[in-house]
Amino acid sequence: MSFQIGIVGLPNVGKSTLFKALTKKQVDAANYPFCTIDPNVGVVAVPDTRLEKLALISHSQEIIPTTIEFVDIAGLVKNAHKGEGLGNQFLAHIREVDAIIEVVRDFADKNIIHVEGTVDPERDRDIISLELVMADLETVNKKMASLHKEVKSGNKEIQKNMLLFEGLKTHLEQGNLAREFVCGYEDKKIIKELNLLTIKPLIFVLNVDENHQPGVLEKKFGSQVIKINAKLEAELADLPTTELADYLKELNISSTGLDKLITESYRILDLITFLTSGPKETRAWTVCRGAKAPEAAGVIHTDFIKGFIRAEVCAWQDFVAYSGEVGVKEKGLMRLEGKDYVIQDGDTIYFRVST
Repeated sequence: MSFQIGIVGLPNVGKSTLFKALTKKQVDAANYPFCTIDPNVGVVAVPDTRLEKLALISHSQEIIPTTIEFVDIAGLVKNAHKGEGLGNQFLAHIREVDAIIEVVRDFADKNIIHVEGTVDPERDRDIISLELVMADLETVNKKMASLHKEVKSGNKEIQKNMLLFEGLKTHLEQGNLAREFVCGYEDKKIIKELNLLTIKPLIFVLNVDENHQPGVLEKKFGSQVIKINAKLEAELADLPTTELADYLKELNISSTGLDKLITESYRILDLITFLTSGPKETRAWTVCRGAKAPEAAGVIHTDFIKGFIRAEVCAWQDFVAYSGEVGVKEKGLMRLEGKDYVIQDGDTIYFRVST
């Protein structure tokens, strides 16, 4: 199960530097607009301290975390929806991802030019938002045009959808984001089929330096904002694991900004993790929240969906506290769950399947 997070923003705000830090994959972060033309994709492990604890109990030979894909998308500029810069090519790349990280620059560096001439995080955020809204408005207009003839046929379902899209169009024309459009559950499902850009989950990354004054911008940007010094994080990413751990311990920091960003990216996609643990490996697996046991089994192997019999489930904490499967069973904490069981984050599971 693969999910992609697109990293977007204006040119020279630190997107490629952040991507390099995230993936330890060298990309061209040259100091000029449009240096990243084709999206770079990197697969990143999701930090999960539970894995080492389970592996210690199971004496696992290997630990395999779950992953997310990050896509470094080239910089957008004002009027991209009209073809400015690399225009719709970038918008198409954004349309393909499951969620968006929008990087906004809040650092001063006379050696790094800003495409708008000055550093202004709020202005930059508004430029990006407007470009995405305008692209969504074009999508809605095309959809309405395609339904225009069918409306005249008297099809009540089509007429109802047309009214929905008219309301959404007005909402977008006022500069609002699609995710802020108020409608019912069924209407949301219809709108989701349009694959609008501003309906995708979003995290703001405020790319700061050591002179950043905390508080003001974070309040204006809302709760989903993460401050990161991308340049520093890129340097930390180059440190050996042991040196990084010692450095963080010295500063009394439990995790890097990157770890927080990866974890938050995973969360906004409404994903959860279930775990398997044994002598061969301890492994994290990803499912969407609300997934049932056969679907989770199918993540391990598609044949397991059809062959699903039952799941032996316990909380990961109990697996650790009582020294594994045998101890959990002795305490009566191992549950047998059927096809209707809804997977919970942190479930440690052994699937029984027919072959």
